[in-house]
Amino acid sequence: MQNNQFDQHGHMRGVKTSGVGLIRATLGSAFAAGAILTLFWLPAEYGIDLTGLGRPMGLTEMGEIKQGLYAEAAAETASDPQFLARLDAIEAQLAMLLAKGITVTPPAVEETPVEVPQAEVTTWRDTWSFTLQPGEGIEAKLRMTKGQEAIFEWTANGSVLNYDMHGDGDGSISYEQGRGEPSQEGTLTAAFDGTHGWYWRNRTDNPVTFTLNVRGDYDRLLTP
Repeated sequence: MQNNQFDQHGHMRGVKTSGVGLIRATLGSAFAAGAILTLFWLPAEYGIDLTGLGRPMGLTEMGEIKQGLYAEAAAETASDPQFLARLDAIEAQLAMLLAKGITVTPPAVEETPVEVPQAEVTTWRDTWSFTLQPGEGIEAKLRMTKGQEAIFEWTANGSVLNYDMHGDGDGSISYEQGRGEPSQEGTLTAAFDGTHGWYWRNRTDNPVTFTLNVRGDYDRLLTP
């Protein structure tokens, strides 16, 4: 029986095909190459998983690790010429793990808790409130020795008052005066041994309730 694969001179005959067959073969090869690119190469090299199948196979994790290593290499190559050699060794280990069917999971990044600074809470030693009728005045003093300091604040709670911050005892002094003031705050430093504080007068046509807060170095708060 004559073998149709060879001609009369013993040469292998060519394979006859049509133009449609060539197109089908080309498209089939392109489809196979695209499938390999999408299913394996993109996840394993760049961590891009278009089909969702790369992560179960461990390819996506490997690609993500590679991209992280490439980024580190770009930053460290200038200062560490041996870094690329270490990177090649790591890639070889990843390829070996993948060949054995071992899924590579990136290490978890431990988040460091951020401490939120707490607002400072001011604790007052003494707090005193009083309501002044129109035209009425009143005084409050701190018993202090020379050089002692007291931190204070007072507010007319939405209204205004006239005040005179002064001291009496081994001398007499006026520290500060004000007219129609809604509040005052600061540090009172005793100029001598005695009583030091405030005199308020309500010059408005309505009652005014004010509040005084004090803390610091003093013997006691003296009020009516």
